[in-house]
Amino acid sequence: MSTAIIDLLQKRKASRAIESKGLSDVIIDKLMNAAQLSASCYNNQPWRFLFLTEESALEKGRKALAAGNSWAKKAPLLIAGFSKPDLDCQIPDERNYYLFDLGMATQLILLQATELNLVARPMAGFSPKVIKKEFNIPPNYEVYVMIAVGYEGKIEELDERLQTLSRAPRERNPLSMSFFFNKFD
Repeated sequence: MSTAIIDLLQKRKASRAIESKGLSDVIIDKLMNAAQLSASCYNNQPWRFLFLTEESALEKGRKALAAGNSWAKKAPLLIAGFSKPDLDCQIPDERNYYLFDLGMATQLILLQATELNLVARPMAGFSPKVIKKEFNIPPNYEVYVMIAVGYEGKIEELDERLQTLSRAPRERNPLSMSFFFNKFD
């Protein structure tokens, strides 16, 4: 089955091989606009994204990367995604939507990057404390994701382990593992 969205999702690359070549302001605006159009609870738009494009800001952001994400140091754009509970719906049963809404806006950045033939790889391997400290993000905000964005680089420039990971076929669980009809079984 093929649709424009499924085709785009199949095209999406989470490569670790990223060129250091800079991105234009037009591209960066498209990434921001895609996230801004995301759905959110009561249209609260609780996401906050810090786009690091200048070398001094990128250096600060690189300090936060875990050793396993050192490949991301070449990315010309690092994005930190953050929010806080009181920016979004807080349902009495303790469901806080700010993380869900931040996740949806993050996904739209990934999809827009894919449409622009860019690599956009989200990462959990970073220190939120370093990001908060380096960029004066108030303590009540929670930094949840960093995304490395850039043009696809040469896999051969990665270390052998990352080359192997990058060349591995994309695997997905069978639909029956995650989707259920009319009852959970």
